[in-house]
Amino acid sequence: MQFELMASMMCADYGNLEKEVKNLEEGGIDSFHIDIMDGRYVPNFAMSLNDLSYIAGATKKPVDVHLMIEHPNNRIHLFLDHLRKGDTVYIHPEAEYHPSTTLLSIINAGMIPGIAINPGTSVETVMEMLRIVKKVLVMSVNPGNAGQMYLPYVGKKITKLLSIKEDMDFEIYWDGACSADKIMEYAPKGVAGFVLGTTLLFGKEQSYGDTLQNIRELKF
Repeated sequence: MQFELMASMMCADYGNLEKEVKNLEEGGIDSFHIDIMDGRYVPNFAMSLNDLSYIAGATKKPVDVHLMIEHPNNRIHLFLDHLRKGDTVYIHPEAEYHPSTTLLSIINAGMIPGIAINPGTSVETVMEMLRIVKKVLVMSVNPGNAGQMYLPYVGKKITKLLSIKEDMDFEIYWDGACSADKIMEYAPKGVAGFVLGTTLLFGKEQSYGDTLQNIRELKF
């Protein structure tokens, strides 16, 4: 079964970031997920333009940037300038007055446009944006910190998105508290990829290559 695995780089060892990127790449990670937080939209600060620039320059793998910041359109080109055509940028619709304008800037730069949906955000409130974006990042936890507990009602939201994704031409990705059982349940249903953090990937005794291989060999 085909599905993408993305490394949540806010969970990486920053004392050995070059080695982390190399080991993840050699281990078979599909892309690098970069969380940018401003301390305003979410109650935390995480990663920076320098982190983004370094990781994007250290790998040939795709990069997807998750902007958890207020009014991303005000600074969107700062982020786009560090990316390559074909990389992905997610914004939170609630963080912008006119999110479609920000998404258009992402599209015009040759990037893949995406939105991130918080646990408390209903599908109905983002329906029109689903006609613009190519990726929907469903947050199974409230954004801002790693290691949170899964919010089970998010599953019903994913079911609703799965029922309309073909008609509206977008793919669904999972972010937050991603365990093996969630991959086993939702990959067969059509979720295209999973962001891996401390639950499955980082801080384990085995190598990234072994961990990623074990995930891809899960019995569905």
